[in-house]
Amino acid sequence: MTPARLRLEGVGVTVAGRDLVRDASLRVEPGEVVALVGPNGAGKSTLLRTLYRARRPTRGRVLLDGEDVWRMGGRRLARRLAAVMQEPPGEFELTVYEVVAMGRSPYKRAFQGDGPDDRKIVMDALEALDVTALARAPFDRLSGGEKQRILIARALAQRTGTMVLDEPTNHLDLRHQLDTLRLVRGLGVTAVIALHDLNLAAAFSDRVCVMAAGRVVADGPPARVLTSALLAEVYQVEAEVAVHPRTGVPQITVLPRPGGRTCP
Repeated sequence: MTPARLRLEGVGVTVAGRDLVRDASLRVEPGEVVALVGPNGAGKSTLLRTLYRARRPTRGRVLLDGEDVWRMGGRRLARRLAAVMQEPPGEFELTVYEVVAMGRSPYKRAFQGDGPDDRKIVMDALEALDVTALARAPFDRLSGGEKQRILIARALAQRTGTMVLDEPTNHLDLRHQLDTLRLVRGLGVTAVIALHDLNLAAAFSDRVCVMAAGRVVADGPPARVLTSALLAEVYQVEAEVAVHPRTGVPQITVLPRPGGRTCP
């Protein structure tokens, strides 16, 4: 797994005359973890879709090690970039093992079965996500949190050097949120992760990229980007930001206003 350099150059996405993403540029160095944050409707998911070729940009380019992802063959891209999408998948009439084994498809010919190496990679991915006991369970009968962990395991089984994850902690309990982000952090891959929890973003990313109204409005280390002023401007909340005494990373506390309002 060789981490790649990701670059978005002036990416714009227009759908039905509406600009969902506007002139977004972002550079992610090999092995860097970037958290993509912003309020609902900011354009995070749409921007990520351009990375894993679910949404073609109307303008601009998406480059993986200098090569336009939209000009790469699908199998070749799948060997280099794995995605965990936010949209719930269709009902799979497959076992958990079979869903995770789909991550090995880019490395096999059509209808080729799993070899010993494939089986080991799949079982290692299941173990990493703490779902080995579910290997023979029907995927479509799992809880939302269990399904999420299975889909992350599938991406892990792809063994790529670059990962794109859209709200990977969605549906997960506190322990598995932390375990998942620690896992991605420890892989040494290039990763772009859309997150709503700003404290998790601060704790597990090298950089935080903030989006609002389809634009990138801030990009940099968590301590520099996640300020009270930015949170008031982008999220319309009053918040205190302090360095946590044990972790040394920014810790955000949103201050409720009288009557339950948070807007300053």
